[in-house]
Amino acid sequence: MAAAAPESKNSFGSRASLSVGDSSLDYFRIDAVDGYEKLPFSLKVLLENLLRTEDGKNVTAEQIRALGGWRPDAEPDTEIQFTPARVVMQDFTGVPAVVDLATMREAVVELGGDATRINPLAPAELVIDHSVIADLFGTPDSFQRNVELEYERNIERYQFLRWGQGAFNEFKVVPPGTGIVHQVNIEYLARVVFARNGLAYPDTLVGTDSHTTMVNGLGVLGWGVGGIEAEAAMLGQPVSMLIPRVVGFKLTGELPEGSTATDLVLTITEMLRKQGVVGKFVEFYGSGVSAVPLANRATIGNMSPEYGSTCAIFPIDDETLRYLRFTGRKDDQIQLVESYAKTNGLWHDPSVEPSFSETLELDLSTVEPSLAGPKRPQDRVPLASAKPMFREALTSYVDGDSVQDAQDEAVAETFPASDPASPSEQAAPARTSAVGNPQGRASKPTTVTLADGAECELDHGAVAIAAITSCTNTSNPSVMIGAALLAKKAVEKGLSRKPWVKTTLAPGSKVVTDYYERAGLTPYLDKLGFNLVGYGCTTCIGNSGPLPEEISAAVNDSDLAVVSVLSGNRNFEGRINPDVKMNYLASPPLVVAYALAGSMDVDITTEALGQDEQGEDVFLHDIWPSPAEVQQVIDEAIASEMYTTDYADVFAGDEKWQGLPTPEGDTFEWDGESTYVRKPPYFEGMQTEPQPVTDIDGARVLAKLGDSVTTDHISPAGAIKADSPAGTYLAEHGVERRDFNSYGSRRGNHEVMIRGTFANIRLRNQLAPGTEGGFTRDFTQGDGPVSTIYDASVNYAEAGTPLVILAGKEYGSGSSRDWAAKGTALLGVRAVVAESYERIHRSNLIGMGVLPLQFPDGETAESLGLTGEETFTITGVTALNEGSVPRTVKVVAGDTEFDARVRIDTPGEADYYRHGGIMQYVLRSLL
Repeated sequence: MAAAAPESKNSFGSRASLSVGDSSLDYFRIDAVDGYEKLPFSLKVLLENLLRTEDGKNVTAEQIRALGGWRPDAEPDTEIQFTPARVVMQDFTGVPAVVDLATMREAVVELGGDATRINPLAPAELVIDHSVIADLFGTPDSFQRNVELEYERNIERYQFLRWGQGAFNEFKVVPPGTGIVHQVNIEYLARVVFARNGLAYPDTLVGTDSHTTMVNGLGVLGWGVGGIEAEAAMLGQPVSMLIPRVVGFKLTGELPEGSTATDLVLTITEMLRKQGVVGKFVEFYGSGVSAVPLANRATIGNMSPEYGSTCAIFPIDDETLRYLRFTGRKDDQIQLVESYAKTNGLWHDPSVEPSFSETLELDLSTVEPSLAGPKRPQDRVPLASAKPMFREALTSYVDGDSVQDAQDEAVAETFPASDPASPSEQAAPARTSAVGNPQGRASKPTTVTLADGAECELDHGAVAIAAITSCTNTSNPSVMIGAALLAKKAVEKGLSRKPWVKTTLAPGSKVVTDYYERAGLTPYLDKLGFNLVGYGCTTCIGNSGPLPEEISAAVNDSDLAVVSVLSGNRNFEGRINPDVKMNYLASPPLVVAYALAGSMDVDITTEALGQDEQGEDVFLHDIWPSPAEVQQVIDEAIASEMYTTDYADVFAGDEKWQGLPTPEGDTFEWDGESTYVRKPPYFEGMQTEPQPVTDIDGARVLAKLGDSVTTDHISPAGAIKADSPAGTYLAEHGVERRDFNSYGSRRGNHEVMIRGTFANIRLRNQLAPGTEGGFTRDFTQGDGPVSTIYDASVNYAEAGTPLVILAGKEYGSGSSRDWAAKGTALLGVRAVVAESYERIHRSNLIGMGVLPLQFPDGETAESLGLTGEETFTITGVTALNEGSVPRTVKVVAGDTEFDARVRIDTPGEADYYRHGGIMQYVLRSLL
């Protein structure tokens, strides 16, 4: 069975023929279904998908009629089965997916089947982009040395992936050092329209990274799912979903000078979070759409998870074709896209306004320069207000530091900081300071002696990391050229980065460095310390690497609230670097500007970034490039042959990749000593028929959590601390501290990942007040002493005690981290009770056999008087054995009783839960 499903029942007589060039392809006409013309673009794509995959069982004529008769104002209640054309993965989430497939092959054999039945049935492409760490920075050989370290740390994983590429059909790997998955996706992997098995049909996908939505900018429908859901899609299982509400977002006007695509997307993120689009499709429409460049569309699509929508899509139009040509796609592919989209009603007609469930509008001319932070992407900060808003936020990050008062201010006026005769400067050596003007905020000036012997003074708000990173922006030439031109102007004015700032450049593809070289801009970025550190996600996913030792020591010894400024899409607490408390998203040019300023406690719109060689102040407006300057460089320095050349043999890899020893065979030979890739326990003792589901009795609370707990808080991510359970495990297995690597790189080892689940250093478990990190109370030990969450879970498992999690609103927001669900399940958690969920994590919990429950409307753990010390019993779950899903189940917690809503939202999800998880369901289906 291929994704194109040529065996469709064709109940609507929609199969037709399409001539493209010298070839003829069949396709399924959406105009065969009544009501198609009023549907938004995204639902038209879904309609075609159902017509093509109609089998009378998973996909029925009733589903197709329901989609044609979609009512914009209706709440989603009709289940459909979406069959994506392909799956895309990155290595952090892809490695455990391939580990699971390898384990499923063995399980099939043990149950009497053929190992090769476990095989991707649709194209599955994995890009290794999450493993490079910015250990080295600011030197000409930073890239080369980081790549060498990457291979040293990850050779076991890379050998395993090479085995998978040989063992599985339809599975390809883009080797390290190539680019970021989402940028590679839009620049090379995306087809927009497929021609396969004699059929033409829209390119659709699911990806094991929430920012898969970046490809929505190309008119390709797809979104992020957990690795377990992606595995099912690879094995031919459709994605169960409800026909969604679709939010229409109308764009008008043009961006003003000084505002960038990053500012636009931060504005859209703020607007859509306020609108409330979790679980909905967002679609951009109107006459203004045609004026939005493809790179900007991709930037907007990329941020879809940050406002919570399932997708954020633009329709196919002339701009789509222009980008395909620009990125070196073949003429016959471009012709196919145009011909198919126009023939089958998927070409954008700005004069036709589809029906939408709700709408909102943005005049692009109102977009102002912005940041977002210090801990959520939706918390937009106008650049002109960044300093006072930083000061307001700082109060949440400092404890007991002195606040400079009026007396300090009087001293400052008498002896300005720049006055060499001021008391603080009279006997002190020359130094650079991040203290700035601390009046009215907490301050803890800390002197640091750098490796070169120079002294500097750090304080709260010092920019410790300035990183141009992440597919969100590195795919967009306008902001990347803008950053490089700003660097050029800064260097020409004699400015330099502050010495405490770790500066990194990690583009999403080699094309970026190609056009930097052609434009002659590389030397200026290098001069400011923005040397190439790798082609990968780096800082945005926590691979920022360590701060210089002396900076790290000063930050920790004085407990400074230092900041990072990065051009990424995520800035959650504890994500970027363990030493950095406050994180701000910004455009690449602003990243460079803050590296020059060195502190968030500087108003870079009015205060000088430094002085030129004549001692004159240099302001941001002096070095900000104009749109015309940026466009001139784009026109002169970027050509389509760059893409053709860089992607000519993208799956081959360099000599390092090709020289890796590669295992062979249909099943993988597990190395019992490996600390990277281990056989997980999901199928141990599995029978051909599932056991009935049971109620939950005598459960204890493992964690009681507040609002906006993200998958970053739950899933292991970033560095592995030596004194953590995961660090102890690695040390016991002979791994040196320097070789711990990151949690993400060890996702193929469930032993490491279990120990890191709920261990984020910023997690606050209300069951263990006064702690921060992976701690709880262990009620197998008397009155419940504080313990690590992992150690407590082991004791609960030995006692046969099931576990529950209590949480607030937006539980599981953020990335589609499958280990947030896998780790939860392997710790022994049977149910989560939250006020609300984000889509992907709720689905992933069900996929791992964990029951998602919701407090009654208006109720919370606090309003119900729950402390987390109670023993829980949950009854009514067994109704699932009768083939239906109970609307509620009864929860008894100590003396408190309430009816919790069951958040199994579709019949397909109910099947997964009955089987103990999605992998078990798929395996039994294949048998």
